[in-house]
Amino acid sequence: MTFSRPNRSEAILTRNRTPNSISPFSGLCASCNDECPGLCEVGKSAYRGKEVLYPQPFGNITAGSEKDYPVDYSHFNIMGTAVGAQGVEADSDVAIFPNVDVSTEIGAEHKIQLDTPIVIAGMGSTNVAAKHWEGMAAGAAITGSIIVIGENICGMDPNMEMSHGRVSKSPNLEKRVKDFQNWYQGKGAIVVQANVEDTRLGVQEYALEKLGIDTVEIKWGQGAKDIGGEVKVNTLEKAQQLKSRGYIVLPDPESPSVIKAFQANAFKEFERHSRVGMVEEEGFHKRVAELRQAGAKQVYLKTGAYRPADLARAVKFASDAKIDLLTVDAAGGGTGMSPWRMMNEWGVPMVELHSLLYQYLKRLQDKGRFVPHVSIAGGFSLEDHMFKGFAIGAPFVKAIGMSRTAVLASFVGENIASNLKDGKLFKQYSAYGDKIEEICILASELKEKFGSDFDRLPPGALGIYTYFDRLKMGLKQLMCVARKFNLGLIERNDIASLTKEAAEISGIQYIMDLDQEEVDRILS
Repeated sequence: MTFSRPNRSEAILTRNRTPNSISPFSGLCASCNDECPGLCEVGKSAYRGKEVLYPQPFGNITAGSEKDYPVDYSHFNIMGTAVGAQGVEADSDVAIFPNVDVSTEIGAEHKIQLDTPIVIAGMGSTNVAAKHWEGMAAGAAITGSIIVIGENICGMDPNMEMSHGRVSKSPNLEKRVKDFQNWYQGKGAIVVQANVEDTRLGVQEYALEKLGIDTVEIKWGQGAKDIGGEVKVNTLEKAQQLKSRGYIVLPDPESPSVIKAFQANAFKEFERHSRVGMVEEEGFHKRVAELRQAGAKQVYLKTGAYRPADLARAVKFASDAKIDLLTVDAAGGGTGMSPWRMMNEWGVPMVELHSLLYQYLKRLQDKGRFVPHVSIAGGFSLEDHMFKGFAIGAPFVKAIGMSRTAVLASFVGENIASNLKDGKLFKQYSAYGDKIEEICILASELKEKFGSDFDRLPPGALGIYTYFDRLKMGLKQLMCVARKFNLGLIERNDIASLTKEAAEISGIQYIMDLDQEEVDRILS
């Protein structure tokens, strides 16, 4: 069985000349014709080179892995029952799905209440995140969820001011924070993340001391890549500014030959890369102490799809430091900035990583150690994925991390508003009407809630609100099927493995072995 689709993908605008005759491993056409203009990834690389490393058009799309992993979340089914109810009275008039509680609580000492158990993970300095940030931030605020301001916001801010090598003012970061705070309803949180460059610039201290932030996140990496964040810039001045701020910029924007080539249109973009972190236990605990001393009420840790030993480090360090939320991001996700082959071929996939996470946390629990609250990520998009995520990591998983889906929901909301403004509706929208209240099923609800302020609500927030409402409703229905009326009641045996391989990897019982003791008791 072939798990990958090498050498051709819509994500990098490449394809095969002979789609019905392809070498399965290399992805090359079985017969490569010397008259081909270079349609496949190899061919396009012959004239566009390293540009083909990244999803295209870079910065304007989101892209997730298309690898078909041997085991994934579809290899589990949710188990229902006809007996009883947990969390409410076992009464048919009470045990109805609208009464399911999907709220959650995050934190070791200081608590954050969430109406929606979702973390919109690391929206950093990329074009697609910046373009849709306002709607996502407001959407997180009005749904009572968490949103994370990702890496490099200050470093990429052309108007950032510095004092003694550290940021003293950043209009871009200030705006991002206000985009959430302006719509905050008392639930959820906005979090400022930091990578190596952010830490050197003192971004989190600036946010804590000047911007009213009280929750920060230390970043070890992502599920989609482990080389630091990357963006592209299309002006020489910006490239030189970023190099002066300590970033890796390719090609060297200060080289005379590179400047000459750029001005001659030999290439049109520079790449800006961040550095990789060097995790060390003593340094980690020192950084956590610094952040708490600077005023952080909650400190999170975000880690990626690293090898198992690194996951063990994340769990151990988070336990010792009493981290408030540990986010574990598996391979397969991504927002579209990662090198395409890396996104498909790097890291530990969701089922495997989340299963290992459960094992490590359980070991801590069995030893009586502090067990941090956890969120998991890696490509979740719908309510059944969420239920399975809560179950596979029960009782430790408190929230589900999402990124691509939040961007998608936000830009759909913006597309609707843009269509209405232009008077040219997509047929997908006009099928429901020609007014916002007719097209968006919850627009009237938000109008009633916010009154005249509804008109200034970013349209992307309407997309987030409506999408998250669907997820909550769907999750409530699935929890009602399992007769679990509180999120904390979901257990690992609320799902079953459909294959023995999935059972072996996850520790979730194979469906034919489920309930054997109870079955024997009933039939005896």
